Amino acid sequence: MSRTERRPVVIWDVDDVLNELMREWLQEWWCPRHPECAHRYADIAANPPHTVLGIAESTYLSSLDEFREERFHTLAPRREVLEWFSEHGHRGHHVALSAPPESFAHVSAAWVIRHFGRWIRTFAFVPARRGRPDVSDAHIAKGDYLEWLGHGDVFLDDREGNVERARALGMKGIVVPQPWNASSYSSMHAALTALTASL
Repeated sequence: MSRTERRPVVIWDVDDVLNELMREWLQEWWCPRHPECAHRYADIAANPPHTVLGIAESTYLSSLDEFREERFHTLAPRREVLEWFSEHGHRGHHVALSAPPESFAHVSAAWVIRHFGRWIRTFAFVPARRGRPDVSDAHIAKGDYLEWLGHGDVFLDDREGNVERARALGMKGIVVPQPWNASSYSSMHAALTALTASL
C-alpha cells in the first residue's frame, strides 16, 4: 500500500469489544463477593445490568468502578481480536473510542496502547456523565464524536444505539454480539469476518 493510498478508518469501542469487561466483572468480581448471585454471563440481557441483577444502579456503578481501579490493567485483550489485528491490522487506520468515567480514561488509554498500540494510534473518549452537570456538553455521546471526526468508515460497538448512529452518518456499523444486544452476528469471529470483508 502506497503512502498516498487512503486506508479505511476503523473505530473500535473498548469495553466488551477489545476486552471482556462485563464478563470479567461479573464472574471474577461481583459473583464471588455475592454468593447469592445465581446469574451467569448469558443472563445479562441489559447493559447496565442492575435490573437483571436486582440491585440499584449506583451499587452496580460503584462495584464496576472498584473493579476498574483494581483489575482493569490485568484484563486480557480478546484473543480473536488480537489475532485479527495481527493478520489484518495493517489494512486500516484504527481509532479506539470509549465512554469511561473521566477519572478512569487514562487507565483505559494505557490498556489500549499496551495491548493494541502497534495498530491503534488514536484514543478518544466521551466521558460518562452519570448525572454530573459539570461534564461538558461537547461530544457527550459516541455519535457526537463520530460526527465531529467526519471520516470514519467502520464502527464496532456492543451497543446497538451507538451503531445505529454511526450508520446514520454513513458508516458501516457492526454490533459485536453480547447477551444484551440483538447482533446479527453469531460470534465475534463472524463480526470480524464482516469487518475484513469491508476493508
